[in-house]
Amino acid sequence: MIRLLIADDEEMLRSALAALLALEEDLVVVAEAATSTDAVRLAREHRPDIAVLDLEMPPTDGLRAAEEIRAATPAQIVLVTRHARPAVLRRALAAGVRGFVPKTTPAARLAEIIRDVAAGRRYVDPDIAASALTEDECPLTERELEVLAAARTGASVNEIAAQVHLAPGTVRNYLSAAMTKLHASTRHAAAHHAWQQGWI
Repeated sequence: MIRLLIADDEEMLRSALAALLALEEDLVVVAEAATSTDAVRLAREHRPDIAVLDLEMPPTDGLRAAEEIRAATPAQIVLVTRHARPAVLRRALAAGVRGFVPKTTPAARLAEIIRDVAAGRRYVDPDIAASALTEDECPLTERELEVLAAARTGASVNEIAAQVHLAPGTVRNYLSAAMTKLHASTRHAAAHHAWQQGWI
């Protein structure tokens, strides 16, 4: 039997996915999580063979949870996402994620992918892989990315400044430059866009 952890903050989707995968004779769902924190805790506790993680899951995200689960357990990771950005794919592969699939993947196909990953193979959705080859370059500097990453938590300018060891005025300048380059009306919108693209 392949033991699964299913983690998604949308309860209806998580429950439906768990129920559909549990219908497969060789799959058993040993735990379900609604947050990235719970996913890591339950992975340590239940030690599943495969953790199926939603990429966009509070309080951090599925990629961070994947890194922590990989560091603490032998579980293999399949990331499921609504926003399959090529840069996120590269980060996921670098973190040791073995499967990368869109949320539109039918449960029966996901079960096949899980079996492949359990057998030591890797699966990347072909459309995501193709878009990774034609992705636009990130227009932001390292410092702009750094302040946007800090802004994504909802921190104030002063809190960001303390975190990245810059003056508040300098942080404002970097945030303003990033917002202009990304055509975003707020720093939070700019940070979310940069995260969606996989730049932070």
